[in-house]
Amino acid sequence: MSLSRNQILFTLALINFTHIVDSMLIMPLGDIFIQQFNINATEYSLLVSGYAIGAVCSGLLAIFYLDIVDRKKALLIAYMGFGVGTFLCAFANSYALLLSLRVLTGLFGGILGSIVLSIVSDIYKFEERGTAMGILTSAFAAASALGIPIGLYLAAIGSWQVPFLIIGGLATLVSILLFFKFPTMTGHLKMVSKDRNAFKVLNDIIGDRNQVAALMAGFVLVLGHFLIIPFISPYLIKNVGFTQMQISYQFFFGGVVSVFTSPFVGRMVDKYGFFRIFIIMLFFSFIPTYLITNMPAAPIAYVLCITTLFFIGGVGRMVPANTIITASAPTANRASFMSCKSMLQQLAIAVAAFISGRIVFIGDNDQFQNYEYVGYLSIAVCLVCIFFIRRINVASGN
Repeated sequence: MSLSRNQILFTLALINFTHIVDSMLIMPLGDIFIQQFNINATEYSLLVSGYAIGAVCSGLLAIFYLDIVDRKKALLIAYMGFGVGTFLCAFANSYALLLSLRVLTGLFGGILGSIVLSIVSDIYKFEERGTAMGILTSAFAAASALGIPIGLYLAAIGSWQVPFLIIGGLATLVSILLFFKFPTMTGHLKMVSKDRNAFKVLNDIIGDRNQVAALMAGFVLVLGHFLIIPFISPYLIKNVGFTQMQISYQFFFGGVVSVFTSPFVGRMVDKYGFFRIFIIMLFFSFIPTYLITNMPAAPIAYVLCITTLFFIGGVGRMVPANTIITASAPTANRASFMSCKSMLQQLAIAVAAFISGRIVFIGDNDQFQNYEYVGYLSIAVCLVCIFFIRRINVASGN
């Protein structure tokens, strides 16, 4: 018996949970990797972006193929490859090998988001999609609340390899569930044009101002968000005075609270409209962004309050943004559009890590310098997103 619609949604949320934990795991373990492999801030930022680099490459190919295959097969292949890549990361004994394996993992894991969003858009109407997006987005919060702290704890009491082994094993179990219980999804194939080719696929996306505005909105928002992400944990350790174990607290508290706030934001999107809620969450997120990047040595309780607010705002603004972005493309090229969206957002992550790595440096006092400028840049970039969000309309078939 196949999974029901709600069971499919929660299975996709579980897939989001595992691949988000994996994609985020390098960042809270940053101080460990910097010391383990004796690397500088620029090399560390490249390690953070390794997953995204692989995702950009696979996303480019996926644009042309995801709309002409069964969604289940695409999901299963991508998730199995992601699980294998994650498992192999645990056996990396050098910086170069770990970086290569992160790229390999990103080749598969990077397209999971586009497949998941395509499936959700297929089975949920636009009028109820905000709630579904809230649940999916809460997987990000759950990954932060449970996955990251547990991964940090296992790394602290054992070694940094343990979290990668566990995530790879869990991905294997979920892949088995997908194989036996996930329904075949081929309804979109009926709407695919018979004369489909690579040029037409790109023209359908690039030639549609609505889809271009949606792609740019996603790119800019992720770029702004991830500018400060790579150095949050190292900065809290070196400049604010956190220990490696205390780093897990920011993810736990921020994640737990966001698990509840994300579905709430989703319901508000369905009730009051995506744009109004987006503006509220966007400007709310600027407060903790400023405070974090200008944070001096401070009591742990105060810092955790600020980082929790950052989670609420950062995750919350993605719910209304993704709700309208996923509705900007028609069913016929939805997965191709989602792949392009995912590729551009992974590119944004890589670019953000590169930019922040160029701005931030470790000073003579062994503390990170210029982080406040990254915060100002993050706010400025996110403001640009408003320009694109206002130009997105709901496409036919949604």
